[in-house]
Amino acid sequence: MDYNELALTLHKQYKGKITTTLRDTSDLDRTKLSAYYSPGVGAVSQAIATDPSQLPTYTWTNNLVAVISDGSAILGLGDLGPRAAMPVMEGKALLFKHFANIDSVPIVLDVHTPDEIVATVKAMAPSFGAINLEDIAAPKCFEIEERLKTECDIPVFHDDQHGTAVVTLAGLINATKVVGKQLSSCKVVLIGAGAAGTAIAKLLRQYGIGTLYAVDSRGIISNDRTDLNAEKTALMDYLDTNVSGTLDDAITGADIFIGVSKPGLLTPEMIAKMNADPIVFALANPTPEIMPDLAKQAGVAVMATGRSDFPNQVNNAIAFPGIFRGALDNGIKKITDEHKLATAIAIAGLVAEPTADEVIPAVFDERLVPTIAAVIV
Repeated sequence: MDYNELALTLHKQYKGKITTTLRDTSDLDRTKLSAYYSPGVGAVSQAIATDPSQLPTYTWTNNLVAVISDGSAILGLGDLGPRAAMPVMEGKALLFKHFANIDSVPIVLDVHTPDEIVATVKAMAPSFGAINLEDIAAPKCFEIEERLKTECDIPVFHDDQHGTAVVTLAGLINATKVVGKQLSSCKVVLIGAGAAGTAIAKLLRQYGIGTLYAVDSRGIISNDRTDLNAEKTALMDYLDTNVSGTLDDAITGADIFIGVSKPGLLTPEMIAKMNADPIVFALANPTPEIMPDLAKQAGVAVMATGRSDFPNQVNNAIAFPGIFRGALDNGIKKITDEHKLATAIAIAGLVAEPTADEVIPAVFDERLVPTIAAVIV
């Protein structure tokens, strides 16, 4: 099936993916109108002014997420600008509503520096119960999220980073079971040191892994590199940095490959240099670092992508609806590393007997949201 053509057709047919509806679906008569709007609504405004903590009691902020992007890192397509980001932000809103019954508003910002984005999001934060940042390029996404987490009193979560990391860890927990290995003793090679790659490296290290090498466009991130920016220098705290060279050098003797980079970067010849029963998570979207059929021909034991048309879809849609459901329901102000680890473990636990073609629950698994929400406490 040509999903690109289908996507264009459906988006044009429905003119987007979301709308708003009324919570009170009974008839709107004059009495209710006077209560919901003038004159009665003034009493609600006064109640919130007296006690701002009552905002979610009286308004939809109890179930409302802002999905925000500046369009600087859309999927694997790069900087396409804020208008081109809107279909993806609408898609996130669709997933929020369908899977977790969370209302959300897609917002694209035509400002691009960290100062501008932070100031804009802070200004609109009182309108929402939580903020989902999306498709903001590294390295500025790190500063933006950290500042907003500090300066806002509602949960702020950059899903490209942490949602991807959580689901990757969940999948690896089960993938290593399939091949009879311990994640704590595996050699892992990660290509892509941007938003998702950085978050994956940090979460894997916090969970406990054997050896972890990260590779960017110039090679292995190592002690002898003199061209690293501040973010990659800080990332070295979570990596093994005693080896230099290329991806080809790093992958020799590796147990696990994780790609969050570009299509075509992993070859069958590289897979042949990995240890027995290699695990490949090629997560670049929409086209992975290596296609599953080619990887399996090369001897890959467990293969995962970010796509829905192959087994083992490692996609942040598995995690973020439940994370936000739990945060909103349980009054969580900050989503912590402990929440992320607990979520990954909970997701992995939903696959009772992992197999090569099932190391992660399907995104349509109705157990996901309540199971994840229960650990966001």
